[in-house]
Amino acid sequence: MNVGFLGLGAMGSGMALNLLKAGHKVIAWNRSPEKAQALVAEGATAAQTPQEAFQADAIITMLADDDTIASVVLAGDLLETAKADAVHIVMATISVGFSKELERLHAARGLAYVAAPVMGRPDVATGGDLNILVAGKPEHIQKVQPLLDAMGKATWPVGDAPHKANVVKLGMNFLLASAIESMSEAIALARRNDVPAETVVEVLTNTLFAAPAYKVYGSVILDGTFKPGFKLPLGLKDIRLVLAAGEQSGAPMPFASLLRDNFIDALAHGDGDKDWAAISKVALRRAGLT
Repeated sequence: MNVGFLGLGAMGSGMALNLLKAGHKVIAWNRSPEKAQALVAEGATAAQTPQEAFQADAIITMLADDDTIASVVLAGDLLETAKADAVHIVMATISVGFSKELERLHAARGLAYVAAPVMGRPDVATGGDLNILVAGKPEHIQKVQPLLDAMGKATWPVGDAPHKANVVKLGMNFLLASAIESMSEAIALARRNDVPAETVVEVLTNTLFAAPAYKVYGSVILDGTFKPGFKLPLGLKDIRLVLAAGEQSGAPMPFASLLRDNFIDALAHGDGDKDWAAISKVALRRAGLT
């Protein structure tokens, strides 16, 4: 399949590479053109403009947020330039409200729209092992399923309306951030009582909490360098989207408010260049620990 791919950041570059490996033709665009060169070396075509990428049979946007999609796709009138039978797949984590607006705009244009946000860090994206949450009309999903299969190990349909995939993705990110926070507080409690953090993480990850979320982020917290996989400012963005979705739908989320404040605390202490697991430093700092 001919695929236009917009957004070659830490996640998008690996996803686009897996499309190439699966035999699809990829025309790639990024606001920083140099990021497309590694893909070109693997057989992709570099698009000079986003309009070029939107001429494909399927268009994937892995752009950072609502504003970026609005400035690139909507302000550039890209929906008007797409083929009538093309499918636009938005794979970034965006707000529920904006996804609903995209539903309206695509319907007005008569263009197929599928939301397919992903679960996994950059190394998982490169390995083609993402879990992909997908929502849209079944016939549209079926058309692009080979692309989803090339980028992920599993696809999880969650409904016919695309915004439902964004609801589930925000819920998953909320739970991940909550896991990081609760694990950090447990570590702070243990350390204040002279129990090593390593002991807590070992018990956690080999008993009731032997799940990837605790294993991955337990290791990140113990390492303490917080090399970015998912940067802290993006975590704050997603928690704000969770709160907005909760407010709009009448679902109070008090713990999300706490998480938002902890992300702000971490940013205020200069951790904006670190992985979002660096919010663990907030719990340790409040307990008088380094």
